[in-house]
Amino acid sequence: MLRSRLSTALPRASYTRSFSRSSTPFSGHNKWSKIKQRKGAEDAKKSILYGKVARDILAAARNGGSPIPEENSMLATAVRRAKDAGVPKENIENALVKASKSKSDNGQAVTYEAMMHGAVGIIIECRTNNVNRTLSNVREMLNRHGARQAPVKFMFRQRGYLKIALNPNDIEDLFNTAESTQCAFDFDEWEDDASGSRGIELACSPDELLKLEDGLRQYIQQNANAEILVREVRWAPLEEQGSTDDEKDSVSNLVEALEEDEDVTCVSTSLEYSPLLGNA
Repeated sequence: MLRSRLSTALPRASYTRSFSRSSTPFSGHNKWSKIKQRKGAEDAKKSILYGKVARDILAAARNGGSPIPEENSMLATAVRRAKDAGVPKENIENALVKASKSKSDNGQAVTYEAMMHGAVGIIIECRTNNVNRTLSNVREMLNRHGARQAPVKFMFRQRGYLKIALNPNDIEDLFNTAESTQCAFDFDEWEDDASGSRGIELACSPDELLKLEDGLRQYIQQNANAEILVREVRWAPLEEQGSTDDEKDSVSNLVEALEEDEDVTCVSTSLEYSPLLGNA
């Protein structure tokens, strides 16, 4: 049963951009423009990586019970993975400061919805002790990047999500353990080419996330090769959405600007479709 379900798992949605590497020795100006173009692509990739790392750290602090890595194994894992990925120390420390703020009692959770390019939905989750300030800052950034507030939650649904590092030989055992919880879930295998890590992703109803995690915890604690990397509730797009490279770049720039605000804890967009999370 496991083998057949794994074989039909949908491929993960992704997009890549390619740039010409041909040189034109007779035109120094053209050569420099290509260097700038390549550098811009590399900077964009770093921006996406840094934003993802920050979200992982915030999620680990929020769901692991403490914003202090020494007291939260899930957060310690997220910080270690950030360092291994080459994320600058300053970025990691800023994410930890925001995580500490989000765990404090001196603020309330607020969520804003926005639309960009007439079709791209954006959900902005914040924690603040001054709603007027936060709303003003969010509106200013939306206006600056050509977006506007609009209801978009109909484009998303919330999904509980677990990402577990695991020896591939143990995947069937973990799957059987998950089934024994009697929770309804979707799953897929994942592999990180950079680190060589592998494992399994599980998605379920937010109401069943705690039950599913509790059912797996004993197995994971007894398996030295198993580790929960991410546990969170995500806003997942219901459908895959097409867009141009320029639109993707402009949305990425807005997300980066929003995530720099100290009140913003997470930004989700309808361009971040995952077959696992969006599976109805």
